[in-house]
Amino acid sequence: MNRREAIARLAMLMGFAVIGAESLLSGASVAGKKTAPGFSDAERTLLDEIGDTIIPATDTPGAKAANIGAFMIMMVTECYDDAHHAVFKAGLGKIDEASRQRHGKSFLPSTPAERTALLNELDAEQRAHQPQKAKDEPPHYFRLLKQLTLLGYFTSEIGCTKALRYLEVPGAYRGSEPYKKGDRAWFTPPSRGFTS
Repeated sequence: MNRREAIARLAMLMGFAVIGAESLLSGASVAGKKTAPGFSDAERTLLDEIGDTIIPATDTPGAKAANIGAFMIMMVTECYDDAHHAVFKAGLGKIDEASRQRHGKSFLPSTPAERTALLNELDAEQRAHQPQKAKDEPPHYFRLLKQLTLLGYFTSEIGCTKALRYLEVPGAYRGSEPYKKGDRAWFTPPSRGFTS
């Protein structure tokens, strides 16, 4: 087992998605610099709506309130290699096309129920695709979208303070904190320069 597999298994065991594992854990490479064009305002709006369908507003704000479209564009542009960037960008067109085929209209004018049904189908598709893909092949485009939505939302101020419990300046370490079913999870910021 290599380090990447160990981290992925640990994250799955803990119930979290490995956010952009193929991209973020593979490290940066000079050969992987992007030459692909940027994103349009229409694509940012589409990403906001996809993110808000994945994490809708309930008693807490949804992904659109966290400006998820701009976050995804920044991550894809700044962090993804050309192959992942191309898969992500092509996926936006595939979502609109799939919506037209299933509902007779693009994703944006679709009802929330139609959007949710479509994204559930794409989620099942990406789950089936993942074990069959080659090791060096980029993941399914919907996997990238979902991972970036989760990463962007739960690391945003809204996600950290409204969806999760956040204690800005923690006190002493308490290894056993009382928990009642339904309590929000705690946000734990990454360590700052400390390694184990």
